[in-house]
Amino acid sequence: MIAHALHRRRSILAGLIGQGVAPSLTPPMHEREGARHGMNYVYRPIAIEPSDAEAGPLARLLWAAQRMGFDGLNVTHPAKQTILPLLDELAPSAERVGAVNTVRFDGARTIGHNTDVTGFGSAFDASFAGSAHDLVVLVGAGGAGAAVATALAARDIADLIICDASEDRALSLAERVRPVARGAVRGVDAEALPGLLPVASGVVNATPFGMAAHPGMAFDPALLAADAWVGDIVYRPTDTELLLRARARGHRTISGLGMAMGQAADAFEIFTGEPADREAMMNDLKDLVAAEAAVHPV
Repeated sequence: MIAHALHRRRSILAGLIGQGVAPSLTPPMHEREGARHGMNYVYRPIAIEPSDAEAGPLARLLWAAQRMGFDGLNVTHPAKQTILPLLDELAPSAERVGAVNTVRFDGARTIGHNTDVTGFGSAFDASFAGSAHDLVVLVGAGGAGAAVATALAARDIADLIICDASEDRALSLAERVRPVARGAVRGVDAEALPGLLPVASGVVNATPFGMAAHPGMAFDPALLAADAWVGDIVYRPTDTELLLRARARGHRTISGLGMAMGQAADAFEIFTGEPADREAMMNDLKDLVAAEAAVHPV
């Protein structure tokens, strides 16, 4: 009887490809959600080096994962862009941002998605959908910034300004997301940031500043208007210095937890075809981050 029940449980095999992925919280998030669905859900980190992200090694890795019966893979640095030409199809989320963080195996076909885009989009909508969107500043035009910019451009924002230490990178990202934007999109150098913050409706930090390895803030929230909102993509730690100072000044904020949970929940749904319990996954993520902080306090 027990053997028959176990035989009927659906099995899912997924993995995370990237450099330094061993400490990722994505595997336990997926496995906990799979358990709630009564699945045998196995999710394994697959560590690679930058040389493994080149076309040849990456193509062999994809082939091997298919042959071993993986249902899908998440992809992070340094393979998000190099994997693009190796896939059979791109979902609109991946096509717009020019990067893939989720690959679903559909028989012999490989389909690339970007759940960083949808994850941030859902977190933004949950917190700031009814807020002012006259002028929104995005700080950081790197990989995470590209996903955030793609999500923001598709929303009702009159003027989206992308600010980066590399003006060329900011201009390039602005040009890339402009075709899907509802309003104007501009790229500017980081030197323009202090003049933009006092007139911004809201600002999103998409730089590494705030992470344990990158302490500090990308900008001073004291420069913001009193009614401006503040978003951060960093979630380890959840309460970055930027968010703590912004809240102390009375600004509404969102941490990177919403984006992290949203991208994982979207990937779970892509891999399994089943709806994720987002509230439970958020609680899981909070517990995992808290447990990690208790073992490795900042």
